[in-house]
Amino acid sequence: MKTLLTFLSMISLAVSAADLQSIPLKTIDGKEASLKEYAGKVLLIVNVASECGYTSQYAGLQALHEKYAKDGFSVLGFPCNDFGGQEPGSEADIKNFCTSRYKVSFPMFAKVSITEGNKHPLFAALTSSSPVQWNFEKFLVGKDGQLIDRYGSDAEPEGGEIEAALKTALSK
Repeated sequence: MKTLLTFLSMISLAVSAADLQSIPLKTIDGKEASLKEYAGKVLLIVNVASECGYTSQYAGLQALHEKYAKDGFSVLGFPCNDFGGQEPGSEADIKNFCTSRYKVSFPMFAKVSITEGNKHPLFAALTSSSPVQWNFEKFLVGKDGQLIDRYGSDAEPEGGEIEAALKTALSK
């Protein structure tokens, strides 16, 4: 499944790094933002949810962020309520949950929709031919702003293929 997701994502990404970086975003605190402030960094973009069976992955995402931030890496969390209504709270509720329960310090953004019909432009660019299937899908973006790989919800952030690919991306 991961190989198919990667293949579809790689052949269908029709947006340039500059375009990806110019997509308007809002932080979880409501401030205007974009990926421009992360130019030159390796990113792991994740659609997150507080009431999901994968919510415990926040701990692994935070550990990965802490381990590699000094090397030019950042996890970026995008809360999403599209799958099973598993992110029903406000941005303030989400921020409180993430910081109090998982000590999240990586950047979190305002809640987004990533399903067809109301898809946020960032996720439209990342998923142009293969939709997100569930919460906690992960998109590894290289220093050049290009999608390197995509991982399903069940892929653990630490260890395994995500961390190996991250190390490779950081070394380039």
